[in-house]
This record gives sequence, C-alpha cells and structure tokens, in this order.
Amino acid sequence: MTTRQGYRIELAPTPAQAARLGQHAGLSRVVENFCLEKVKAALAQREAERSYGVSIADQTPVPWTAPALERLWRVQHRDRYPWFTAEGLSSRVPKEACRVRAAGFTSFFDSRSGARKGARVGFPDWRKRKHGSRFRYDADRARPAHPRAVHLPGVGKVGTREDMTWLTGRIAAGTARVVGATVKQTAGRWWVSFQIETDRTEVNQAREVPQDAPACGIDVGVKTFATIVDDDGTVTELHAPKPLKAALRRLRRANQSLSRKAVGSANRASAFRRVAKLHLDVAHQRADFLHKTTTTLARTKRAIAVETLNIAGMTRNRRLSRAISDLGFGEFYRQLGYKADWYGAQVWAADRWFPSSRLCGNCGTVNAALTLADRAWQCGCGTIHDRDTNAARNLLTAMQQAGRAA
Repeated sequence: MTTRQGYRIELAPTPAQAARLGQHAGLSRVVENFCLEKVKAALAQREAERSYGVSIADQTPVPWTAPALERLWRVQHRDRYPWFTAEGLSSRVPKEACRVRAAGFTSFFDSRSGARKGARVGFPDWRKRKHGSRFRYDADRARPAHPRAVHLPGVGKVGTREDMTWLTGRIAAGTARVVGATVKQTAGRWWVSFQIETDRTEVNQAREVPQDAPACGIDVGVKTFATIVDDDGTVTELHAPKPLKAALRRLRRANQSLSRKAVGSANRASAFRRVAKLHLDVAHQRADFLHKTTTTLARTKRAIAVETLNIAGMTRNRRLSRAISDLGFGEFYRQLGYKADWYGAQVWAADRWFPSSRLCGNCGTVNAALTLADRAWQCGCGTIHDRDTNAARNLLTAMQQAGRAA
C-alpha cells in the first residue's frame, strides 16, 4: 500500500547555483502574475461585453484552468519575456506556476460554494518579491542524483547538507517514486521538498505499536503542553519549549536594528537575514518538539483520546493567542493523526462540547462555574481534581465507553 508523504532536505548550492535558483523563483512569480493578469483582463472584457448586451455564450472565455493558462504562456512568452528562453530556464517551472495559480482559483470558488472547509479563501492576489522565493517542478523532473546531491532542471546537480540514503535506497528498490518537488528559500537558505509515493509497509510493521501498549487520554494546555493519563493510572506531563517566548527579546532587538537601517542598503539586507534566521530557529525548535512527541505517542500508545479544539476561536483571545500559536496545537493533532495510521494506533476525538475539564470523573457532575484560572477544584462529592489530569482521565473514559480502546 503506497502512501504520499514529504521529504525535505536542505540544499548546499554554490553562489552561481544560488543565483540560478533565484532566477527560477523569479520566473515562477512572473508566470503566476501573468496568469492573474490574463484572468483579470478576461473578466474585465466580459464585464464590458455584458454592458453591451452580448450573450453569455458569446462572451470572452476566462482561462481558469492550468491548460488554458499554459497555452497563453506558450504563445506570448517569446515576445513579452524573451529572457526566459535566452537564459535557458527550465520549462517545467512555468507549467507548475500555472497549476498553482489555477489551484488558487479553484480554492476561491470552492470556498465560496462551501465545498472547501476551513476559513474563507479570497481571490488570488499579485505575487510579490517580499512573499518569498519558491518554485515547483512536476513529476520526477527534480530528483535525487545520489545520496548527497539532487538534480534540478535548469540548475544542475546541487549538493545537499544531509544524506538522502533513506530516499535514494527506496527509489532504487522501486518502493518509492518522486511525484513533485518544491524548492524554497528561507532565511537565505535553500530547501527542496520532495513529494513522494512510497510503500511504508515494512517500516510501519517494524515500528508498529505493541498490542499490549496502554491506551491514554491527552489534555493539552498552555501551562502544561500535554497531560497524559494511561489506562493503568500513570500520569505524565509534557512541557513544550515555547521557542517564540524564549526568542521574543532577541526578535525585538533584531527588528529594532532592522528598522534603523536605510532601505535598500546592504546593512538592511543583513539585518533582515538576522530576523529571518531567528524566526527559522523558532520554527525548527517547535517542529522538532512536535515531531518527537507525536512519534513517541504513536509508537507507544495503542489508543489515544484527544479533545476537539476550536483553535481558530482560541487564538482570538488576545491574552492567549501568542502562547497558543507558539505551542502548535493544530500541527500536534495533524501529525498525531497520520503517524497513528502509520504505526497502527487509534486516535479518538471527543465531541467539541464534551466537558472534559468540568466533568467530575467520580460522580459525573458538571462544574459549570469552573474558570480557566482554576487549576484544581473540589466536587460536591468531596473529590479534589487537578484540572488537567481530570480532563485527560475523562477523555480516556469516554473513549473506553465508546468502545475504541479495546
């Protein structure tokens, strides 16, 4: 059974290769803006034709799809963008840029019709240099050349800062194949993310959760990232590093230094890279903690009961929004879900309105007066509860009653 997953590796380009990567990122931005220009021009033309009474069937068609946008690019790029051919840039980048733009239009219409879940998506806007440098290759045009280098069309063979034996070995054995690649620059460093289809059966079986592993309930919070209660009564507390909170002072100073530099100067560019590096370090620390935590849980717990949180609503609390975002609850649940599928664990999510913290695990009474500041409370039956431990235990009990922890 094949599974789609990502494989991200940092590149080690030479200065000439880094400049070439920047050219392809600029090409992708130009093509995306070209596509948006053509769509907006067609919409304006249709509006004019409508005012003249032209029937809908006879109005100018709008190139919403990737093939239609690609045809326009192929026809017009020789005259409008002669540097594309002169510089010998990869033809695969415009193809994927058209697909990205078409996917943006589809997401906009699906969001308006209700077919797309989540927050409302606006109409695609112009892509600017400040939005970051990135571009895509389709299929396996970009692929590992050997364990320490990747082949990128239009750029050449680029070294990597890490070994890719895990991926190259599976490609050689026929158990994995590259289906796409995204190259992106962050904080002055270049990364390639391969989207691969791989057979994880052997890996998952070797790391499968034991059948006698405990079931558990997990309550997440700001003070204690996760309180875990196993079905044998063991209570474990996990504390997140809170990397943004730790880096706030350095970020403030770096941003102050950036604001004092002259626009367009080399000093400003250097200060901007320092700010970007701090943000990248924060992101890496958070990702490292979340990946290690979710992998451990998925490989050591046969069943996991969690809450269903309205994270978007929680972040609207201006006093807690930064702390909640720093913890990454949404990413924690996402990673836990797919890793549980890999290793044979089960994840059970309680209903959003399940009163895990307010419910007395002894008598079943709901404490409606409980506030967020109450870390411990006493029920009318005399039981004294630690808020987080009680919530985790109630989640575990609810999963067992639902028959999901057998």
